[in-house]
Amino acid sequence: MAAMIQDPFGRTLDYVRISITDRCNYRCLYCMPAQGIDWIPHEKIMTYEDIFLLCSVLSELGVKRIRFTGGEPFVRKGFVSFLHDIRRRFPEIGIAVTTNGDFLERWASELIALGLNSVNISLDTLNPEKFLYITRGGILERVLRGIDVLAASGEVPVKLNTVVMREFNLTEIPELVRFADNKKVLLRFIEFMPLDTDVWSKQQYVSADEVLSLLPHRLLWQPLGRQGTSGGIPSGPAQYFRNESTGQKIGIISAVSDHFCHLCNRLRITSTGEVRPCLFSNNGIPIIDALRRNDRESVRTGILSAVSRKPRAGDTSLPEGFCSPEEAALNTFPADQNGTEKTGTKVFHEERHMSRIGG
Repeated sequence: MAAMIQDPFGRTLDYVRISITDRCNYRCLYCMPAQGIDWIPHEKIMTYEDIFLLCSVLSELGVKRIRFTGGEPFVRKGFVSFLHDIRRRFPEIGIAVTTNGDFLERWASELIALGLNSVNISLDTLNPEKFLYITRGGILERVLRGIDVLAASGEVPVKLNTVVMREFNLTEIPELVRFADNKKVLLRFIEFMPLDTDVWSKQQYVSADEVLSLLPHRLLWQPLGRQGTSGGIPSGPAQYFRNESTGQKIGIISAVSDHFCHLCNRLRITSTGEVRPCLFSNNGIPIIDALRRNDRESVRTGILSAVSRKPRAGDTSLPEGFCSPEEAALNTFPADQNGTEKTGTKVFHEERHMSRIGG
């Protein structure tokens, strides 16, 4: 029986997000600055063989779910074939993918055959012009066709992820809810997270409570809880709600206004083979050299070292004055060798582009 990973605060970590590339064919406004970023040289990115070894070690450590992200994972050559190999080698692990949706129509039949546990698709607007603007070049109709094919199959659970921004898509909340209901897919609204000083704006931020207040027929939406197990929804960061009239379920991810860190069950591994204990962490444990030496024990040690550094609560790096002293006090880390618990500061750190962190 596989071991179970526990962090210093007793949380069991059984879910890992692995970025397979930092590259993307979109340049989304909330993901990277207007000037773009320098792509990581390919030789510094984990190979598929590196990732196979990584998944093998993770499986031995009791990881039950792995999500592959980017950048955009489908821009990497051989990704779908890689998914087939992963499915064959690790049938005990739930496999999911996060994508911008641009390539879904092309690969839909193979994704359906794979029997993925979920496909998460970014969809921030249903307006073609606004979609072109927010993605800096994306074609909405192509994404919608891919969603249609997957949703119609009924074989792959589809989740739509919408980052809510005040001056961009706040008024579209009812329309997006109706769209998801019509397609019979799960919609999740996500608070705009301050990961990068170049792209985040306090003026664009919308809290989960405000999103909830703007749902159509607000009083019909009843909470299911963050785990959502009673509604058949897998555990995760979203607080779920069900419409008493239609039965539709939606999720709201309050990564800024209402931290769910005490429920966190995940690690992130960047495309360069760095294990990050928290989405908001600037530092991680590099394991790529161990992967390339085929040194399983060192890979395992690196993963467990990252686990030992997992904070009690992530530092969202909100500008001073935007969060309360009580929230700042929550940003605590494992005790040091003298038994003293360390408290983080709410100041901006280095830029943390989503395409590099892992979507």
